[in-house]
Amino acid sequence: MGESVSEATITKWVKAIGDSVEEDDPIVEIATDKVDSDVPAPVTGKLSKIFFEESQVAQVGDVIAWIEVEGEASPNIAVQHTAEEPLEATSAIEEEEVPTSDIPGTELLTQETSEKTVLHSGSRFYSPLVKNIAQEEGLSQAELDSIRGTGAEGRVTKQDILDYLGHRSAQDPRVESEEIAVKTASSDQHVITPPSKEKENTQKITAPGDEIVEMDRMRRLIADHMVHSVKTSPHVASFVEADVTNLVNWRNKIKDSYKKREGENITFTPIFIEAVSKALRDFPMVNVSVDGHHIIKRKNINIGMAAALPSGNLIVPVIKNADQLSLVGLSKAVNDLAQRSRQNQLKPDDTQGGTFTFTNIGAFGNIMGVPIINQPQAAILAVGTIKKKPAVLETEHGDVIAIRHMMYLSMSYDHRVIDGALGGTFLKRVADYLENWDINREI
Repeated sequence: MGESVSEATITKWVKAIGDSVEEDDPIVEIATDKVDSDVPAPVTGKLSKIFFEESQVAQVGDVIAWIEVEGEASPNIAVQHTAEEPLEATSAIEEEEVPTSDIPGTELLTQETSEKTVLHSGSRFYSPLVKNIAQEEGLSQAELDSIRGTGAEGRVTKQDILDYLGHRSAQDPRVESEEIAVKTASSDQHVITPPSKEKENTQKITAPGDEIVEMDRMRRLIADHMVHSVKTSPHVASFVEADVTNLVNWRNKIKDSYKKREGENITFTPIFIEAVSKALRDFPMVNVSVDGHHIIKRKNINIGMAAALPSGNLIVPVIKNADQLSLVGLSKAVNDLAQRSRQNQLKPDDTQGGTFTFTNIGAFGNIMGVPIINQPQAAILAVGTIKKKPAVLETEHGDVIAIRHMMYLSMSYDHRVIDGALGGTFLKRVADYLENWDINREI
């Protein structure tokens, strides 16, 4: 699942109990924070037990199913473990007696049933750790349900409940979910009145032909992520205009030979990412994240590139260690991630670990834009479309007006850690790398 992924939601069982499966056949569809993917069968056999129902959340390391195989010492191959009661097959499955000490992974099956991986109240799931903390602190179910979750599908994480408890002593939020006692003016009796509920912010159809479209899962995640980013970071933006004539002429000169040699196109995106990577090495305090009153300087330069999915949603696959790749390597990485994004074949780890995000809004004909920071990063850079424009050039014979390829670059950054001087200087350095492109560069 990738080192940054801790859990996944079971979205659909492709195989049912009793179905035969071949090795590498997809068994179940899962969803993480951003990526939907399949879990393949590790062996050939029969699906004998399922431990998680659809819409339940499994932690990395949990067994979600058993596959019965023939000719093995162990009657089942686990597709990872949980203490939940399995859904049994409709027909009894006969299993030969095998000493439990001989079965790999038996130690995982000895966990107490109280250590259930997924607990829930109504339609909301809580991990055992969150439940235990709530019980130890005496939180009511209503209190627990009122905590805003920042995890997948709005789940409450350990940090969410700890933050809640940290602010609890200053102001007890439980009064919002409990009855409020109001003393009347005419007597010493107390009248119990329920708290006022905030009106739901629903959009009603007011004209013929209007239509309400339900957000899909990914769009809800994007919406929550964007709102969280705006609430978290004080956004500020800088803009520069770059003369990329040499860059455009160089690409036009080498693109045919490059495609013939490498079998794929070279676009402007890897060139922009190379310039960003160089500038991040020059200004490491832009490649940072914020943790309270601490700044985390990222050692690796992992560039996320915003890509549109066929559904119209947005995803940000990440090029790891972009500063260590050649221009050919960057081009291949960009093309690979873009192609797999369009085909919905990204893996969970493909979207993890980004330290800086790049987006090309010029692909849609836009000249500039002000993007929203991709948390927990501190900055995001956008490039607009490249247009031919008259520009003033300084020559040894005086100023002249010439037709040049011009482009706007914009960057939004977190003003808590990046001031205007640093942000503006960094953005200008990116533009300088693009403007001073070597027209004779070999690739």
